[in-house]
Amino acid sequence: MAPLPLRKPWRKPLEKTELAAQLALPPAYAELHCISNFSFLRGASFPEELVERADDLGYRAIAITDECSLSGVVRAHMAAKKRDIKLIIGSEFVMEQGCHLVLLACNRKGYGALSHLITCARRETEKGSYFLDRAMVEDNLPEDCLALWIPDLQQEPELLACQAVWIKRQFPNKVWIAAELLLRGDDRLKLECLQQLGIQFDIPLCAAGGVYMHDAGRRILQDTLTAIRLIRPIEELGLDAESNGQRHLRKREQLAKLFPSQLMEASIEIAARCHFELDELRYEYPQELVPPDYTPHGWLRELTEAGVRQRWPKGATPKVRNLIELELALIKELNYEHYFLTVHDIVAFARSQHILCQGRGSAANSAVCYCLGITEVDPARVEVLFERFISKERDEPPDIDVDFENARREEVIQYIYNKYGRGRAAIAATVITYRSRSAVRDVGKALGLDNELLDHLAKSIYWWGSNLKEQLADANIDYADPTIQRLVFLAQSLTGFPRHLS
Repeated sequence: MAPLPLRKPWRKPLEKTELAAQLALPPAYAELHCISNFSFLRGASFPEELVERADDLGYRAIAITDECSLSGVVRAHMAAKKRDIKLIIGSEFVMEQGCHLVLLACNRKGYGALSHLITCARRETEKGSYFLDRAMVEDNLPEDCLALWIPDLQQEPELLACQAVWIKRQFPNKVWIAAELLLRGDDRLKLECLQQLGIQFDIPLCAAGGVYMHDAGRRILQDTLTAIRLIRPIEELGLDAESNGQRHLRKREQLAKLFPSQLMEASIEIAARCHFELDELRYEYPQELVPPDYTPHGWLRELTEAGVRQRWPKGATPKVRNLIELELALIKELNYEHYFLTVHDIVAFARSQHILCQGRGSAANSAVCYCLGITEVDPARVEVLFERFISKERDEPPDIDVDFENARREEVIQYIYNKYGRGRAAIAATVITYRSRSAVRDVGKALGLDNELLDHLAKSIYWWGSNLKEQLADANIDYADPTIQRLVFLAQSLTGFPRHLS
């Protein structure tokens, strides 16, 4: 007699609404490859726009991976804290022979290693570009970083094999092949090729978007940025322009139709291995400024008292003495001694070389800064408000601005490099952004407009405002012209975008 077939335990059938809800539930996803407009003239969205859109779409996490840069992560971090979505910090690199990598920081050590690698790549070449080869990665191996490899399937199989072997050796158990499917007609074939590549070299796959913009509506602006970068009119971009508008943050339902579920799950697993947040960073000042027999606070007090004797040879007034004691107590409580000692050291060098310098801004409200010779505002003669300079409630480090004599500023810079070493000293960059005039000029060139017309339009802008049409009110142009409408719209959209670092 044949055995009875095994029967599954009885379960109450799902109601139609419950079944529909389960079937409609999109899979979880984390975007791991996304550039912002801080990848200058490539990305078409601000970092905060990308973070907010990812949260609206229900993503578990989003990585900001600007090209050889971390410039946009602060804005992304602030937006992520407001939205309570996980932010992953990383960077993308195109290495020698077209090897395309995305590195994601797992922890504080990985973030430091990634920052160092970016520095090495940037200083090996001229301003605005970078160079990264295998030797540089091997010498500065970011061990606490995960790697996504984006293979160029147009390359020779031997070259791809060479890249795969090297990448796997450098990032054992920490590398994935990023499958980026952008509806270009070859998605199925591309995915099969990537899967074969993964099997051949034992590298798992994950889903990624290769995102350039938060919304598909930015497509025309992204093409405009490409035209500006390549110094070519949009109509002449050809294959250098994106073939469609899929490089935006897409709905999870759309992604589920493109990617196998395992690849989307892999994105979540990768995101779970990245724990670093910018809140972990702290200012780390030179320790060698404090003599062996002193504590940082004791040495700061010693220098301050020396300044008191110099500033007030007959003795400080009770008002000034009270101010000094209150400031020193707060500086000690907030552990800011090393910052004051560092600035004092630089100013002392400048004065020893008779280089004109003076502190300014909110630091002028500090009696300690006056005693250290950093500022020249005598608290005995004016009413100062130290809380404008340092406050526990603001929970942010002080900012001492010091102006140095322009003709001899380089001497101060070289002193800092020589004293602390080039591995511990850097020049801070400022981000140059598009204003109305520069936006009109660059967008106009991308649209192929006449230089004489663009010059006329740019010179018609006399003030900064949010409405470009109002700024061009005196330009005597035909707003019914579709080209002019397109110019105004794109220039308005571009205003405020990062242009380059200075």
